[in-house]
Amino acid sequence: MKKLLLLPLVFAAAPALADSHGSTLPAAANPKWKAECGACHVAYPPALLPERSWRKMMGSLERHFGDDASLDPASVKEITDFLAQNSAERSSRSAKILRGIGPADAPQRITETPWFQRKHDEIRADVWKRPKVGSAANCTACHTGAEKGDYNEDRVRIPR
Repeated sequence: MKKLLLLPLVFAAAPALADSHGSTLPAAANPKWKAECGACHVAYPPALLPERSWRKMMGSLERHFGDDASLDPASVKEITDFLAQNSAERSSRSAKILRGIGPADAPQRITETPWFQRKHDEIRADVWKRPKVGSAANCTACHTGAEKGDYNEDRVRIPR
């Protein structure tokens, strides 16, 4: 019974992924995910892709966007389970992310999802190529709170 009473407090205290309207998505945390994925790039919130995308990605780490990101089997299982449990399908507020992704599609790049493209359609192609930005995958260049799960567009600062 005590566990049930504490559950709302856990969700209220959890960091959040903010969308452009100030609403939030729970930002999940897992130390191994944060350490392994965050060692090379921002540890993208699992709610930004469907489960099938994360499973496909974690199943081909030896060819991870041109790099070998292989991990030991136990780490792969832990991170895959974490991503699957916190994927877009598991969040009622992530329905907008799933819109436009076919039921059999497993996008590997968040930047190629219809949701991302809609949210960034006003960004000119040359902005992504700026030295301080580098690519659309570098969320932290403009979303200064990305490491904390804050993607609120009111706090975006596009580097010159």
